[in-house]
Amino acid sequence: MTVLALAALVLAILVYVGRKGLPARLRRRSTTSLTPTEARAVLGVGPGAGPDDIEAAYRRLMLRAHPDTGGTAGLAAQLNAARATLIKKS
Repeated sequence: MTVLALAALVLAILVYVGRKGLPARLRRRSTTSLTPTEARAVLGVGPGAGPDDIEAAYRRLMLRAHPDTGGTAGLAAQLNAARATLIKKS
């Protein structure tokens, strides 16, 4: 197979996936949800922490964990999941 034919095949696959979407088995799984206890441990807040304490801890940690400041996308996603878990539970 020539390079041109291979490029055309890859382009056709990308166009098909763009129209139809990925099959369920190939879709990226959403971040696993955290229990409130796990979320508190991730953010480093106690059981009695209010929404303001949760937001302050989230912002402090996200300054270091954000991918733009040298952190990783996985850690930032975990912080987001922890914040979402605790804010909706509060």
